Amino acid sequence: MAITRIIDRCRARLEDVEFGSVRDWKARHPGGKAVGCFPVYTPVEIIHAAGMLPVGLFGGGNTIELANADARFQSFVCSIAKTTLEMGFQGRLKLLDGTIFSSICDVARNLSSVMARNFPELQVEYIHHAQNMTSPAAVDYVESEFARIQRNMERLAGHPVSQEALASSLKTYNRIRGALRDLYRVRRESPHLISTVELYVLARSGTLVPPEEHLGELMEVLALLHARQDRPKDRVRVVIESAFCEQPPLDLLQVVEEAGCYIVDDDLLTGWRWYVEDVPEDLPPLRALAESYIRQSVYSSVRHDGPRSRTAGLVEKVRRAGAQAVIFMPAKFCEPALFDYPLFRLALEEANIPHLVIEFEEKMWTFERTRNELETFVESMLFD
Repeated sequence: MAITRIIDRCRARLEDVEFGSVRDWKARHPGGKAVGCFPVYTPVEIIHAAGMLPVGLFGGGNTIELANADARFQSFVCSIAKTTLEMGFQGRLKLLDGTIFSSICDVARNLSSVMARNFPELQVEYIHHAQNMTSPAAVDYVESEFARIQRNMERLAGHPVSQEALASSLKTYNRIRGALRDLYRVRRESPHLISTVELYVLARSGTLVPPEEHLGELMEVLALLHARQDRPKDRVRVVIESAFCEQPPLDLLQVVEEAGCYIVDDDLLTGWRWYVEDVPEDLPPLRALAESYIRQSVYSSVRHDGPRSRTAGLVEKVRRAGAQAVIFMPAKFCEPALFDYPLFRLALEEANIPHLVIEFEEKMWTFERTRNELETFVESMLFD
């Protein structure tokens, strides 16, 4: 089927740790530059408006053997930081001309400095996102940070970025946001029509190609979904939470589905789905991005939203998705996720929502114990 061919193409792109799609783009655009975007959030519209390619930087998965990164980091940090650094030492990031990190956690902050020290040929940027989201100056501050990033991207690109280019880029990414919302709605309402593995592969592979190409793939899949004839199965509807930065192995997501779950919502690839609505197109672009960052973005364990409760946000997500349970999927040593888990757990217990915790790391290659835990959990939900 056509959808299967699209997903297979996207999966091949995703599993190519040599960034073949980026290499192809640079071959088609002599002198073009690519900028790696580390989770959680980067204003990719600025990179795109400068004529450069934003590239998702999510570590090396289970394909990278650590030979150098361990000497630069403690042993108790997340896998994504180590394998991203190791990819640099192995020369796999030579296609990138710059990287952007942001205030996710102490590890991400330190990684940006380590990258700058070890790879001086890279233009390494760090975004200091607002910490006091309720301050009257928060929007102004974020706008000023985005303006600083724009100036530095102009320096990397070698030319200024016009307001028209920013506005055009914003519109393109708004269309992507809309298509992803539509796909998430289809999965929420009819999870038998598109699996989470398929949706995830489609969404994440889009971080490796120009947004126009990604949009085309999303729209093509949306147009073809109605022709699928799969029937609903008796499965438990679950929400995946705490996978907002380091991404779980694709095989782990597949095990969750094979164990009898319909994943009807998640926080996978949060940084590339940061806004709950389209960014306003009737404001100056950087102002619109800053307003949206502060006022219409998802809750996240990597920032404090003041009166907006993350725990209430999770319970609302579960109710909205019609889910029966939550599967917490934190990366090993991910402090923001692990610190938030006790708060989430209490909120779920008060709301009488069952949950299961599955900790992962990139190097996972066997999932039998996890499969047994999931099958036991599913059986307890279906036959209790």
